[in-house]
Amino acid sequence: MAGIYLHIPFCKSRCIYCGFFSTTSLQKRHDYVEAVVKELHQRHSFLGDEPVDTIYFGGGTPSQLPPDEIEYLLHTIFNIYNVREGVEITLEGNPDDMTSVMLQRLHKMGINRLSMGVQTFDEERLCFLHRRHTAVQAIQAVRDAQAAGFSNISIDLMFGFPHQTLDEWKRDLQTALSLQIQHISAYSLMYEDGTVLERMLTNGMIREVDEEVSLQMYESLMDTLKDAGYVHYEISNFSLPGMQSRHNSSYWHGIPYLGVGAGAHSYDGHDRFYHPDSLEEYISDPYVLVTEKLTDNERYDEYVFTSLRTAEGLRLTTLELMFGASCKQYCLQNAQRHLKAGLLSLTGDTLRLTRRGLFISNEVMSDLMWDN
Repeated sequence: MAGIYLHIPFCKSRCIYCGFFSTTSLQKRHDYVEAVVKELHQRHSFLGDEPVDTIYFGGGTPSQLPPDEIEYLLHTIFNIYNVREGVEITLEGNPDDMTSVMLQRLHKMGINRLSMGVQTFDEERLCFLHRRHTAVQAIQAVRDAQAAGFSNISIDLMFGFPHQTLDEWKRDLQTALSLQIQHISAYSLMYEDGTVLERMLTNGMIREVDEEVSLQMYESLMDTLKDAGYVHYEISNFSLPGMQSRHNSSYWHGIPYLGVGAGAHSYDGHDRFYHPDSLEEYISDPYVLVTEKLTDNERYDEYVFTSLRTAEGLRLTTLELMFGASCKQYCLQNAQRHLKAGLLSLTGDTLRLTRRGLFISNEVMSDLMWDN
């Protein structure tokens, strides 16, 4: 199996927390789409004859593309690649783009999964983030998507805002659950280098939420969604049974994928390839790629990191098959203190983060990596 990721870097406005490559210059959307089509043709052999199981429109804000151009890209993929029947096709979008007409068009052309960047249902915090939509628009967009026939809807939520209380976060979770959606991705607010949010923090305009409050919010997230029947299948991702994101799961399981568009990354199972973060360069020459050769140690580190993020955990027999007995021994040796501390569990040949371990997952995973 394999996946295709299309990076659509256009945004009507920029959110203060975003560290992804994007642009608010919308004039070159059509030229960009044509460049993506050229790349899809030129790199058709990258995946060989592997069946394509997931297609993902990410960004940026893919819902900023006109429906005709989204459909044009889909037709190109289906005409060139070995797309599996029942393929998962996800489109990320902003709630204020998701009109009833737009949603009906998307459903008709074969988009079968939506990922909406809601972030919060608190109006004041939406303004703080420079989000374009309101809480009312977010709720209406989900309902309109359901009316248009979508039965696989995910929303993104953030917690840990400056001055946010635990009760306020719980209200966001209850509003999300009231929408009867299939998937929720929830992240602690991050202060990425180079973002407006990071500069606000550095300049003393805002303060990070207290760490203990943030941990309580994550604990509330896990408990609330578990009680509602959601599966906690990855550190930040929750779904109803059987509704896990196939696309994101392919990343965590090391499945090859083709990344198309400016700033997009690809992975062939061994090495990575990526385009520079430049709209103009990409439109001028969509065939320019930078190759990132991964060493065995780097591949080992990636396997440890991605496996332990999932509920399935890290299989030691697979680790040994991929990297040898010495790597397995190294991993087990470094895991011992976390096993004794109750931060990791070992069941059969599988290492997993415990509930306690989830709270300091980066520290635990770092200790198991080769160059810790």
